[in-house]
Amino acid sequence: MLPDLTILKNIIRQVANEEILPRFNKISYSIKADGSLLTEADLVADQRIQQSLQENYPDISFLSEEMEFEQQEKLLQSADQLWCLDPLDGTSNFAAGLPLFATSLALIKKGEVVIAITYDPVRDEMFSALKGQGAFLNGSRLSCKPSGFSLDKAVAIVDLKRLKPKLAQQLMSNAPYKSQRNLGACVLEWAWMAANRGHAYLHGGMKLWDLAAGTLILSEAGGYASTLEGDTVFRASMTPRSVVISPDKALFTEWMAYLSAIQK
Repeated sequence: MLPDLTILKNIIRQVANEEILPRFNKISYSIKADGSLLTEADLVADQRIQQSLQENYPDISFLSEEMEFEQQEKLLQSADQLWCLDPLDGTSNFAAGLPLFATSLALIKKGEVVIAITYDPVRDEMFSALKGQGAFLNGSRLSCKPSGFSLDKAVAIVDLKRLKPKLAQQLMSNAPYKSQRNLGACVLEWAWMAANRGHAYLHGGMKLWDLAAGTLILSEAGGYASTLEGDTVFRASMTPRSVVISPDKALFTEWMAYLSAIQK
């Protein structure tokens, strides 16, 4: 039996509202070894969520960012069930006073995501999904739909920073879409695509924490995603994955065709 989704959502909402939101615009942070920000909100939220999950579900293993790469890979291959948590995605936004950040939790069971939660505490938006049972936003079912836009009229969310230089330069000098955005919070970007917010999406290399919950939420909403190479995005691996998304099948096909052509 899977963990109770209502219990999980309550844990995430409570911690985000008690530990993350009160610290917004009151920043205390440090710099991690990889150069990324680590805020007090990150640390406290991570500790509280992990503690609550362990109290409620002591038999489920926990994948931690602080583990060595080899430990993470071994756990992904050996554990029957595994929590994958990003307590505060969009840390740079959070530290800069930009209200674009979220908490994300996924349960990986036998190599696939079966439960997903992404919570935006600023807007009190709870995105969730159970494998085979649909995706929801605050209890209302999410359903991706045709936008009616072709690529040249589309609003695209693109992270240029992690793309290969040739591809990034092409998109900057001769963009195929109407306009471009970048939220700076991967888990929100997945959720927003599932909610038909934006037409096309591209990221050059997401970590497992950035994509685990989003892949299930988007899939259960009926959206479309692949890597730049045309592969399935989610793999039970720590190796970063490129991500191409659209909630619209026709637009996804056009977007993928364009990206494939300019990479040859």
